[in-house]
Amino acid sequence: MALFTASNHGDIDESLVPGTVHLVDLEHTMATRHAKDQKDIVLVPTPSADPDDPLNWTPRRKYLALACALLYTWFNGMALSVVYSVLVPLSTALSVTEGDLNAGTGYMFLLLGYGLLFWQPFALQYGKRLTYLVSLIALMAVTVWGPYARGNGQWIANRVLTGFFAAPIEALPETSIADLFFAHERGTYMGWYAFTLVGSNFFAPVISGFINDGVGYRWVFYFQAIFCGATWVFLFFFMEETNYDRRTVGIVAQTGDGVEPSPDGEKSKEASEDPSDAIERTPSPEGGSSVSTKTFWQKMSLVDKPRPFMMHYRAWQSLKLLSWPVVFYSGFSYGTYLIYFNILNATSSIILGGPPYNFRPSLVGLSYVSCMVGVCLGSALTGVLSDRFIIRLARRNNGVSEPEHRLWLFAIATIVIPASLILWGVGAAHHVHWFGLVFAMGTTSFANTISVTLSVSYLIDSYRDISGDALTTCILIRNTMSFAIGYGITPWLDNLGYQNCFISVAFVGLAICCVFLVMIMWGKKFREMKRVDYWREVKKRIDLGLVH
Repeated sequence: MALFTASNHGDIDESLVPGTVHLVDLEHTMATRHAKDQKDIVLVPTPSADPDDPLNWTPRRKYLALACALLYTWFNGMALSVVYSVLVPLSTALSVTEGDLNAGTGYMFLLLGYGLLFWQPFALQYGKRLTYLVSLIALMAVTVWGPYARGNGQWIANRVLTGFFAAPIEALPETSIADLFFAHERGTYMGWYAFTLVGSNFFAPVISGFINDGVGYRWVFYFQAIFCGATWVFLFFFMEETNYDRRTVGIVAQTGDGVEPSPDGEKSKEASEDPSDAIERTPSPEGGSSVSTKTFWQKMSLVDKPRPFMMHYRAWQSLKLLSWPVVFYSGFSYGTYLIYFNILNATSSIILGGPPYNFRPSLVGLSYVSCMVGVCLGSALTGVLSDRFIIRLARRNNGVSEPEHRLWLFAIATIVIPASLILWGVGAAHHVHWFGLVFAMGTTSFANTISVTLSVSYLIDSYRDISGDALTTCILIRNTMSFAIGYGITPWLDNLGYQNCFISVAFVGLAICCVFLVMIMWGKKFREMKRVDYWREVKKRIDLGLVH
């Protein structure tokens, strides 16, 4: 089996299919860097010899950076979800109809996607740390304004600004995870991200209902602003910059003199009788130090290193990537599963709050605890277990890992989604016990969490070196779909009723979910179609110092 090698821009082998990597060194003969705790796992991408390369950071330093990104995601996500449980008092206080309140939420989702055309290039140009801090402090201010945005015009403006300033939540944490972790462990931390992203959206309604009942609707917003402010302080003192300009991509062969490209791309064999004796297999550089060369204040700098101005180019590139099949599928898959829960979420208060259930708002919020359970299970399945799953499949595939291997886990969601939607819609029409509906909420959130992790991981596994821009494309597709469904679900329900509406949604969902089989069968061919374009883009970015 060939050693898939790519080093500096002059030595990139453009015959390699993006995303296909030699992940498991079955014969222990690959002269490249290996994982410290799993001697046969190849580190993809190969880290540099620089101790300040995020891939070389100590576990403690990595986990602190990860914790900062996850805290940002959790409290940003909660601030976006406060409205759902206080629609009635908010409508009265702000003189805005519930329909207009929901319309404002639709505009917020739209800006959460299209705002990335500014924020993602900004983060890659000037620094992720600065972007996290600016986003969070602005979101705090806009959240405080929320309960005072009287009239439809002010409310729409508030939601638009909320969506714009909160937009980094959709792609920046995933990019940070790709900066910090290798291919064989990335799914685990994507699972953690999915838990904080989806879980925060479900946890906010649980507590917001009780806050509203206890101290009023305004404190629903105030508490979220306080949380954002406290998180901002933590990030200011502890979050490091993870942007790092790489001169190599993929797997880089290593000789006794250091890291060098393998000239022929074949397995490199050392002169010793046991090749493994001459191969570096630890995640830290040979003979180097993992101790940072930066002082504390250099790590906490708000200003990243200067780079050629490319924000406009990155934004345009994100739009061009709409024509790449793998990128489009990732966004379509992500958006599809989000739509399923949006449909359920749009009807939860109506169904559970009406006869025969007659749940109070606080109890409707409490029903989202089942969603939290589903999120936990979905994160565990597509996090740690998915990494073990792809390693196992790679071992069976002569050590070679394909991004499509991870997609097999979509088979679980393909079964769960139609069953959940039928239980929810048909159950509501026939007044089943409330536990059946709450159970459907949990299983739907379980499938939704699976989609977050798998869709994003598949995209990054396929095109890691341009994933910052590709994630923007993915979220544009997802949030456009989410925005559009808001205008279709109400007439759909009104014309068909709960039973027929959700039966049709379930079977449409089943057909769409099965698209993962198409990608498993032809995904590699789709990646091959864009192979030349991909490596041309990577070369250009290496020349400009823009590969992270």
